[in-house]
Amino acid sequence: MALFVLSDPHLAIAKADKSMEAFGSRWQDYILRLEKNWRAVVSEDDTVVLPGDISWAMTLEEAREDLAFLDALPGQKLLGKGNHDFFWATASKMNAFFEENKLTTLRILYNNAYRIEGMIVCGTRGWFMEEKQQKTVGEVDYQKIVNREVGRLRLSLEAARALQTEQDGEIIPFLHFPPVFGEFRCEEITALLHEYGVRRCYFGHIHFPVSTTAEEIDGIRYVLCAADHLRFTPLPVFSTEKFFAHG
Repeated sequence: MALFVLSDPHLAIAKADKSMEAFGSRWQDYILRLEKNWRAVVSEDDTVVLPGDISWAMTLEEAREDLAFLDALPGQKLLGKGNHDFFWATASKMNAFFEENKLTTLRILYNNAYRIEGMIVCGTRGWFMEEKQQKTVGEVDYQKIVNREVGRLRLSLEAARALQTEQDGEIIPFLHFPPVFGEFRCEEITALLHEYGVRRCYFGHIHFPVSTTAEEIDGIRYVLCAADHLRFTPLPVFSTEKFFAHG
């Protein structure tokens, strides 16, 4: 069994007007490429974390085709919430929708945690407190948002710690927004990651060109896993059976 990650697929199967192909050649035929590459590396007994920006849909009903597309791909999927996931509802509504539509491989990863082959995965949205890059309307209390997201991350990490036993491996959080990126640091979030002994953290959200997709800072390895940076191929986090080469 293996654990993979791929963020920001930005699916738009039923909303052709929202296709990411408008954002450059790297997004050309991205849904077809994603399906082909996914099937090439992910097996039915594997798990894939998708930390947000799953679909351009505005409601769960509008997201049906995108979610069905993911459900039909191999493996179990843990879905996180991104800043564009306007279809996102309460956990009970999401789970009921999955059940009603027989989306049997989808689960939400949001303020909670799972044990995956002895590793503990958890996740929430986080917040990119780079105010000049925000496109919010009106006055926004950024510190209030950060405090809220730190509280949600603590819930996730507490859920992970509650699952963890002496036989388990590390706790691995998956966020949508980067806690660290370039000169940006969200000190409140990074401090919390250190408090819980996190050694790796995966995030998405970033789509502009970068010189590297992984950086180790103060003992924590931060990995960008947005789909376009991964060439629409799920990135292995760990495997209990095989080794992977990713290019």
